Amino acid sequence: MTRPSPRKPPPEAHEIRPAVEAKDFSFWYGKNQALKRVSLQMPDRQVTALIGPSGCGKSTFLRSINRMNDLIPGIQHEGDITLDGDSVYRADQDVVALRKRVGMVFQKSNPFPKSIYENVAYGARVNRITSSRSELDELVERSLRQAALWDEVRDRLHSSALGLSGGQQQRLCIARALAVSPRVLLMDEPASALDPIATQKIEELVYELKEDYTIVIVTHNMQQAARVSDRTAFFFMGELIEVGRTEEIFTNPKVEQTEAYITGRFG
Repeated sequence: MTRPSPRKPPPEAHEIRPAVEAKDFSFWYGKNQALKRVSLQMPDRQVTALIGPSGCGKSTFLRSINRMNDLIPGIQHEGDITLDGDSVYRADQDVVALRKRVGMVFQKSNPFPKSIYENVAYGARVNRITSSRSELDELVERSLRQAALWDEVRDRLHSSALGLSGGQQQRLCIARALAVSPRVLLMDEPASALDPIATQKIEELVYELKEDYTIVIVTHNMQQAARVSDRTAFFFMGELIEVGRTEEIFTNPKVEQTEAYITGRFG
């Protein structure tokens, strides 16, 4: 994939208000501490890549942003994560509303056993976003276009989503997330199970979507992080080791551990 050259480098995180910010955030599964005092800003309408070896806390951190980890018994946390300055962990936080604002795309595509149309329309129906069938039709088309899938499925919207290829199913899941107009899109290794052509389409889509959304992506693929992200955060054993502009992290890391990981000396 040839990444388009930006007109100018993305601004530093401190130059714009972050969409998401972690402040001394720690997390435990029972007695096992998975994250240790992580402080990280994720700027508005930029792609932040989370990298690091397996088990370093990347996915735990990602799932903490929209409190998906709440579904696991015995978890606890300290510190905070904010969305546009508002704590996602405040006592009266509406978690359902939070997950509408912070959508998630998982490693393995998980379309519902419904039609392509109903997969995209599901969130709009549940949240009563539209008031007529014509509005719903427009929303489904718009979401599928945003996910670069409309031209491939427009003639079979009422066919089962399970008949799509793996790459198409993943883009359908992205369209489903976009249909409820999220503020932030979380992606947990969205292309790890896909072939190179499908992976390229997902990467191109991520690059385009940041025009309208703040994206946080977990990836084990260093080349993918370099291609799609504006900023990269390196995690190791539950700690945030280094964060900065992607180009600088990959060409001139300031921490030896970061350089060792990026160059393949461990991980």
